[in-house]
Amino acid sequence: MSGFFADDRNWIAAGLAAALLIPLLVFVVGLPFAVGAGAGVIVFAGLVFLLAPRRLFEGVDVSKVTRGRLDLARKVLSDATPLVDRLKITAGKIETTGMGGRVDRLAGTARAIIAGVEADPNRLASVQRFLTYYLPQAVELAENYAVLERQRSPDPARKTEAEELIGKLDEAFSHYADTLLESDLADLDVQLRLLQSSLREDLGQHK
Repeated sequence: MSGFFADDRNWIAAGLAAALLIPLLVFVVGLPFAVGAGAGVIVFAGLVFLLAPRRLFEGVDVSKVTRGRLDLARKVLSDATPLVDRLKITAGKIETTGMGGRVDRLAGTARAIIAGVEADPNRLASVQRFLTYYLPQAVELAENYAVLERQRSPDPARKTEAEELIGKLDEAFSHYADTLLESDLADLDVQLRLLQSSLREDLGQHK
């Protein structure tokens, strides 16, 4: 039930909808008050459920994850997710040609990494430094760059250095995204070796 109380917005939205629906049904449609109130209660309860924030790892099989690792992954992702939102918002504020798109790409890569860890919390170890260090640093750098942009006469050297660091962070984000998927390629290596061995045996027999 924790998901229902993690965010009040679903309760507020459901309450507003019910508050509008009841007088509409009673005074406009002409239904008895008891019927209108009952419909309002049903709508309220349904919207509270439908609009409840999705909890981390909801619907994900975590049977192969230890409790400690799952708790750590939940903490790290809970801290990282709002940072991605901040990065996305900041990207929309940056006006310098190409830089807004680059920061937006950082946000997209970070979101993909978070989704990868949520799908398999055992992957956290390979990207934990990214989520706890590089992502927060990227957010602060992007936000400071947006402030720097608003200056009437920004220091060109400072602006250039910030842009170069954002570019390096773009490379680092891509590196960690690839690292996240590297464990999935272990099966591919085994498959390649088995197929090559089988093909050599079968083709050798037909020569």
